[in-house]
Amino acid sequence: MARFKVNVVALLQEFWEKKEKRRAVFPSESLVAYESVPSPDPPFVCYVTLPGGSCFGNFQCCSSRAEARRDAAKVALINSLYNELPSRRITKDFIMKSVQEAVSSTSGNITDADDPSTSVGAYHYMLETNIGKTMLEFQELMIVFQLLHWNGSLKALRETKCSRQEVIAYYSQHSLDERMRSHMALDWIMKEEQTPGIISQELQMALRELEESRKAGRELRFYKEKKEILSLALSHIYGDCITSPKSLDQMNYKLNGYR
Repeated sequence: MARFKVNVVALLQEFWEKKEKRRAVFPSESLVAYESVPSPDPPFVCYVTLPGGSCFGNFQCCSSRAEARRDAAKVALINSLYNELPSRRITKDFIMKSVQEAVSSTSGNITDADDPSTSVGAYHYMLETNIGKTMLEFQELMIVFQLLHWNGSLKALRETKCSRQEVIAYYSQHSLDERMRSHMALDWIMKEEQTPGIISQELQMALRELEESRKAGRELRFYKEKKEILSLALSHIYGDCITSPKSLDQMNYKLNGYR
């Protein structure tokens, strides 16, 4: 009996095109983007970025770029379909359970949920302002705040007496774009001046986290954005000797000892 071969790349594209037509999510973006990591030899790595920014990669050891692309598409398709389940949409019940879990994990108090100046309260506030959205949509916003926390920007904003509500309201209206990445890269350049070698150290950590998460089939955008921001910072420091995304990837692999 002949085996039926499913074209997961086409299925993933069709899935998101249908969502675009229904204007269910991310109406301003429609393309599923693939990115192959430059490498002369297997195993090959491919990332796929969905409309809205969620990123996945192949978790199997792939002997060809086409195989890596198909495997990445499969991981992204499974997560896209899973995201359609009712349990993945933010509801009042979902918020209640999530806040209770957050309180337990932080050894906090349930009363903190009503105080936006606390971390649990800020999380509760963000969930409430995104009720009705899916977890992939909510995650797009959370990635921004994860990066701001990692970059030290949230701490700087608190020192200017900005309330958490003001910070959340501002960044909820600003997507992660080249301008925001450039600002974060400049912050790391200043940190490098104070602590030489810190960018390379952070980059090695980001690459390790990216690799481990990819092999586990998890969402990758946070680690991939860290890599991009740190690579951008290094490109500014070293100037013309690092000019292309390909050379950045090759340098990143050397830094982490993968090649």
